[in-house]
Amino acid sequence: MESLIADNEQLRAELQDLLQQAHINQSIIERHQAFDLKLIGASEFRELIDVMLTVMPGVFSLETVTLSLIDGDYAIQRILRDLQIGVNEFPKLLFLTRPLAFIDDQHALPEDKPRLGEYVPALHGPLFPHYQPVSVAVLPLVRQHRLLGYLSLGSAYSERFTRSLATDFIERLATIAAVCLENVINNERLKHIGLTDPLTGVNNRRYIEQRMQEEVARSQRDRSALSCLFIDIDHFKRVNDQFGHQSGDDVLREVAARIKKELRLSDALGRFGGEEFVVLLTHATRDDAARIAERIRAGICSRGVMIEGSRDPLKISASIGAASLSPPDRSRPAGEVKQSMLKAADQALYQAKEAGRNRVMLAPAD
Repeated sequence: MESLIADNEQLRAELQDLLQQAHINQSIIERHQAFDLKLIGASEFRELIDVMLTVMPGVFSLETVTLSLIDGDYAIQRILRDLQIGVNEFPKLLFLTRPLAFIDDQHALPEDKPRLGEYVPALHGPLFPHYQPVSVAVLPLVRQHRLLGYLSLGSAYSERFTRSLATDFIERLATIAAVCLENVINNERLKHIGLTDPLTGVNNRRYIEQRMQEEVARSQRDRSALSCLFIDIDHFKRVNDQFGHQSGDDVLREVAARIKKELRLSDALGRFGGEEFVVLLTHATRDDAARIAERIRAGICSRGVMIEGSRDPLKISASIGAASLSPPDRSRPAGEVKQSMLKAADQALYQAKEAGRNRVMLAPAD
């Protein structure tokens, strides 16, 4: 009788343990499902990166998570910059020029399979530049047979990620993350296309006016200098009339490339219409604007442009008007200040043309 009672109590204890473990497992499943919904619901780049790099470590009890995107031609970084998404906002967002070569005893694994095991500096160092975990799981993010990058999980415990661990769950996580990443990058590309001049590949007028108003407001707050340049290609109508619009398009593309070459990452270049370009120079005084404008002018006329129908390179030049705010007037709305700065640069451009073209003219100091 006593034996039956003891067996019954043991069974009850085991059942209680099973129920407790079932509750724990249910809680884990619900937490993971909630995380999946956060991933799927992220429609913008910032939101998705925050979910991956800030929320995920807490949900999965990890010391660190990093995301490494393969961006050999810097296309993603350019889009983010033009959309004013600073990569410095996300220290655990990394960019690689090419896929990593995992040369170890797991080299036989397919490229799309997760790699689990102890942290090896030579293998995993590029994926964890700010923290050295003890064990890692590197999840390749693959879409349509194309490797987008790696989601890398780091733990302070050696038993957390071992090579004998089943990978079904993290493979599913990698699939969801890859789909979400592809979606938000495509969304950001669509936004970028809507703000880009299709002929020259630089920003369009809508973007540059929007960006200029934002920078005026920032300069008003920070009391920092801001400048803009109005650039017009000299005698551009003659190019179209003599050689055709295709040659004119070639000149526009080449001029845009030469202007862009002289700018910093923080500056912005936009095609304002026709043969006119506007450059926004952040943290740039009147002297800075004069120096950069002269460098741009010299770069444009430094050599000719080869066009169809001409044996010799076509000589080109540009006139530039510059206006500066040091700093912008705080008492006026940012939109009004922006329009005043553009008007001042445009008037300076007119003066440059009246003075003989191929020169820089500065608007009076604000």
